[in-house]
Amino acid sequence: MKYVLVDNFGNIVDNKDLLDDVGVKGATTYFVKRKQIPYESFIQIWKVMTEIDYNRNKERKYKYEEFGDWIDIEKS
Repeated sequence: MKYVLVDNFGNIVDNKDLLDDVGVKGATTYFVKRKQIPYESFIQIWKVMTEIDYNRNKERKYKYEEFGDWIDIEKS
C-alpha cells in the first residue's frame, strides 16, 4: 500500500510503498526516521496517511468548496 507524507497545507511531500500490514503507525515511524527529527516535532509539521485516504479527503474538500457558505440558509 502507498503511504503519503502530507504537509500542513495538504500537499504531498513524499510517498512510500510499504506492506499492507505496516499500517499508518509503521509508515509514520518510517517517515520520522527518514526526516531525522523527534516525533513531537514531526507531528506538528506533517501527517501520514494512505494514498486512498488522501484522495478521499481531497474529493470531500473540493465538493464542499464547490458550494461554499451560501448553501447554509440558517446563517445570517
